[in-house]
Amino acid sequence: MQAAAFPDCRLSVTDLACRRGERILFRRLSLALAGGEAVRVAGPNGTGKSSLIRILAGLLEPFAGTVERAGEAGLLDERPALDTHLPLGKALHFWERFDGRAAEAAARLGLAPLGDVPVRFLSTGQKKRAGLARLIAQGAPVWLLDEPLNGLDTAAVALVETMVAEHCAGGGLAVVASHQPITLPGARVLDLVEFAA
Repeated sequence: MQAAAFPDCRLSVTDLACRRGERILFRRLSLALAGGEAVRVAGPNGTGKSSLIRILAGLLEPFAGTVERAGEAGLLDERPALDTHLPLGKALHFWERFDGRAAEAAARLGLAPLGDVPVRFLSTGQKKRAGLARLIAQGAPVWLLDEPLNGLDTAAVALVETMVAEHCAGGGLAVVASHQPITLPGARVLDLVEFAA
Protein backbone atom coordinates (compact mmCIF):
# COMPACT_ATOMS: atom_id res chain seq x y z
CA MET A 1 0.00 0.00 0.00
CA GLN A 2 1.69 3.19 -1.19
CA ALA A 3 1.26 6.23 0.98
CA ALA A 4 -0.57 9.19 -0.50
CA ALA A 5 1.47 12.17 -1.63
CA PHE A 6 1.87 14.77 1.10
CA PRO A 7 2.66 18.11 -0.53
CA ASP A 8 3.76 20.13 2.50
CA CYS A 9 4.95 17.77 5.17
CA ARG A 10 7.69 18.87 7.59
CA LEU A 11 8.83 18.78 11.19
CA SER A 12 11.14 21.25 12.87
CA VAL A 13 12.53 21.13 16.41
CA THR A 14 14.59 23.98 17.87
CA ASP A 15 16.64 23.90 21.10
CA LEU A 16 14.40 21.26 22.63
CA ALA A 17 14.91 20.14 26.23
CA CYS A 18 13.07 17.47 28.18
CA ARG A 19 12.83 17.21 31.95
CA ARG A 20 11.61 14.22 33.95
CA GLY A 21 11.25 15.03 37.62
CA GLU A 22 14.38 16.94 38.59
CA ARG A 23 16.48 15.42 35.80
CA ILE A 24 17.08 16.94 32.35
CA LEU A 25 17.09 14.04 29.89
CA PHE A 26 18.29 16.00 26.87
CA ARG A 27 18.81 19.64 25.88
CA ARG A 28 19.70 21.84 22.90
CA LEU A 29 18.23 19.31 20.45
CA SER A 30 17.47 20.74 17.01
CA LEU A 31 16.20 18.79 14.02
CA ALA A 32 14.53 19.52 10.69
CA LEU A 33 12.80 16.94 8.50
CA ALA A 34 10.93 17.37 5.24
CA GLY A 35 8.66 14.99 3.35
CA GLY A 36 10.53 11.90 2.18
CA GLU A 37 12.97 11.93 5.12
CA ALA A 38 13.35 9.70 8.16
CA VAL A 39 15.41 9.79 11.33
CA ARG A 40 16.16 7.01 13.80
CA VAL A 41 16.32 8.19 17.40
CA ALA A 42 18.84 6.06 19.29
CA GLY A 43 20.19 5.90 22.81
CA PRO A 44 20.19 3.68 25.89
CA ASN A 45 17.10 3.24 28.07
CA GLY A 46 16.33 6.36 30.05
CA THR A 47 17.81 8.87 27.60
CA GLY A 48 14.40 10.20 26.55
CA LYS A 49 13.53 8.43 23.27
CA SER A 50 9.88 7.87 24.23
CA SER A 51 9.66 11.32 25.80
CA LEU A 52 10.89 12.90 22.56
CA ILE A 53 8.25 11.02 20.54
CA ARG A 54 5.55 12.17 22.99
CA ILE A 55 6.76 15.78 22.73
CA LEU A 56 6.67 15.59 18.92
CA ALA A 57 3.13 14.16 19.12
CA GLY A 58 2.01 17.04 21.35
CA LEU A 59 1.31 14.75 24.32
CA LEU A 60 4.11 16.11 26.50
CA GLU A 61 5.23 19.69 26.96
CA PRO A 62 8.94 20.31 26.34
CA PHE A 63 10.94 21.80 29.21
CA ALA A 64 12.36 24.26 26.66
CA GLY A 65 12.38 24.79 22.91
CA THR A 66 9.80 24.61 20.16
CA VAL A 67 8.25 22.06 17.84
CA GLU A 68 6.69 23.08 14.52
CA ARG A 69 4.90 20.60 12.32
CA ALA A 70 3.13 20.82 8.98
CA GLY A 71 0.83 17.85 8.52
CA GLU A 72 -1.13 15.60 10.86
CA ALA A 73 0.91 13.29 13.08
CA GLY A 74 0.20 9.62 13.65
CA LEU A 75 1.64 7.91 16.73
CA LEU A 76 2.56 4.26 17.22
CA ASP A 77 3.62 3.37 20.75
CA GLU A 78 2.85 0.60 23.24
CA ARG A 79 -0.86 1.50 23.18
CA PRO A 80 -2.42 0.41 19.87
CA ALA A 81 -5.46 2.75 20.18
CA LEU A 82 -7.80 -0.25 19.92
CA ASP A 83 -10.53 -1.34 22.35
CA THR A 84 -8.91 -4.25 24.20
CA HIS A 85 -12.28 -5.90 24.94
CA LEU A 86 -13.34 -6.13 21.30
CA PRO A 87 -12.21 -8.76 18.80
CA LEU A 88 -9.48 -7.32 16.58
CA GLY A 89 -11.73 -7.21 13.52
CA LYS A 90 -14.39 -5.15 15.32
CA ALA A 91 -11.77 -2.92 16.96
CA LEU A 92 -10.29 -2.11 13.55
CA HIS A 93 -13.77 -1.75 12.04
CA PHE A 94 -14.43 1.10 14.48
CA TRP A 95 -11.66 3.05 12.73
CA GLU A 96 -12.99 2.15 9.26
CA ARG A 97 -15.71 4.74 9.84
CA PHE A 98 -13.05 7.44 10.05
CA ASP A 99 -10.40 6.44 7.56
CA GLY A 100 -11.71 3.41 5.64
CA ARG A 101 -8.40 1.58 5.20
CA ALA A 102 -7.71 -0.27 8.46
CA ALA A 103 -8.88 -3.67 7.13
CA GLU A 104 -6.66 -3.36 4.04
CA ALA A 105 -3.63 -2.54 6.17
CA ALA A 106 -4.45 -5.36 8.61
CA ALA A 107 -4.56 -7.88 5.77
CA ARG A 108 -1.14 -6.79 4.52
CA LEU A 109 0.24 -7.15 8.05
CA GLY A 110 -1.05 -10.73 8.32
CA LEU A 111 -3.75 -9.92 10.87
CA ALA A 112 -6.83 -11.11 8.95
CA PRO A 113 -6.88 -14.58 10.62
CA LEU A 114 -6.96 -12.88 14.05
CA GLY A 115 -10.18 -10.96 13.45
CA ASP A 116 -12.14 -12.90 16.10
CA VAL A 117 -9.42 -12.71 18.79
CA PRO A 118 -10.00 -10.06 21.48
CA VAL A 119 -7.28 -7.42 21.34
CA ARG A 120 -6.29 -8.10 24.96
CA PHE A 121 -5.29 -11.67 24.03
CA LEU A 122 -2.99 -10.67 21.17
CA SER A 123 0.75 -11.11 21.61
CA THR A 124 3.02 -8.07 21.87
CA GLY A 125 3.98 -8.41 18.22
CA GLN A 126 0.38 -8.84 17.07
CA LYS A 127 -0.66 -5.73 19.01
CA LYS A 128 2.25 -3.83 17.45
CA ARG A 129 1.14 -4.89 13.96
CA ALA A 130 -2.47 -3.95 14.78
CA GLY A 131 -1.30 -0.52 15.91
CA LEU A 132 0.66 -0.16 12.68
CA ALA A 133 -2.45 -1.07 10.67
CA ARG A 134 -4.33 1.67 12.50
CA LEU A 135 -1.50 4.14 11.85
CA ILE A 136 -1.35 3.35 8.12
CA ALA A 137 -5.11 3.69 7.80
CA GLN A 138 -4.99 7.08 9.50
CA GLY A 139 -3.20 8.54 6.47
CA ALA A 140 -1.13 10.97 8.54
CA PRO A 141 1.94 12.36 6.76
CA VAL A 142 4.08 12.48 9.94
CA TRP A 143 4.78 9.08 11.50
CA LEU A 144 6.07 9.00 15.08
CA LEU A 145 7.09 5.44 15.92
CA ASP A 146 8.15 4.50 19.44
CA GLU A 147 9.86 1.07 19.53
CA PRO A 148 7.91 -0.23 16.51
CA LEU A 149 9.88 -3.51 16.35
CA ASN A 150 9.11 -4.75 19.88
CA GLY A 151 7.79 -8.31 19.78
CA LEU A 152 8.16 -8.69 16.00
CA ASP A 153 9.78 -11.63 14.24
CA THR A 154 12.25 -11.22 11.37
CA ALA A 155 9.58 -11.21 8.65
CA ALA A 156 7.45 -8.63 10.46
CA VAL A 157 10.51 -6.41 11.05
CA ALA A 158 11.24 -6.46 7.30
CA LEU A 159 7.60 -5.58 6.58
CA VAL A 160 7.69 -2.62 8.97
CA GLU A 161 10.93 -1.40 7.34
CA THR A 162 9.27 -1.68 3.91
CA MET A 163 6.17 0.19 5.04
CA VAL A 164 8.20 3.05 6.54
CA ALA A 165 10.24 3.26 3.32
CA GLU A 166 7.02 3.35 1.26
CA HIS A 167 5.57 6.04 3.49
CA CYS A 168 8.64 8.23 3.00
CA ALA A 169 8.76 7.50 -0.74
CA GLY A 170 5.16 8.76 -0.88
CA GLY A 171 6.21 12.09 0.63
CA GLY A 172 5.64 11.35 4.30
CA LEU A 173 8.26 11.60 7.02
CA ALA A 174 9.10 9.29 9.91
CA VAL A 175 10.73 9.66 13.31
CA VAL A 176 11.56 6.20 14.65
CA ALA A 177 12.73 5.72 18.24
CA SER A 178 14.23 2.26 18.53
CA HIS A 179 16.87 0.53 20.56
CA GLN A 180 16.80 -2.26 17.95
CA PRO A 181 18.50 -1.93 14.57
CA ILE A 182 16.08 -0.86 11.85
CA THR A 183 16.89 -0.33 8.19
CA LEU A 184 15.56 3.01 6.95
CA PRO A 185 17.06 3.94 3.57
CA GLY A 186 18.79 7.33 3.73
CA ALA A 187 17.75 7.91 7.35
CA ARG A 188 19.86 9.93 9.74
CA VAL A 189 20.60 8.70 13.24
CA LEU A 190 19.94 11.05 16.15
CA ASP A 191 21.75 9.73 19.23
CA LEU A 192 20.24 11.31 22.35
CA VAL A 193 23.46 10.66 24.27
CA GLU A 194 24.93 13.59 22.33
CA PHE A 195 22.27 15.88 23.86
CA ALA A 196 22.44 14.61 27.42
CA ALA A 197 22.45 17.29 30.11
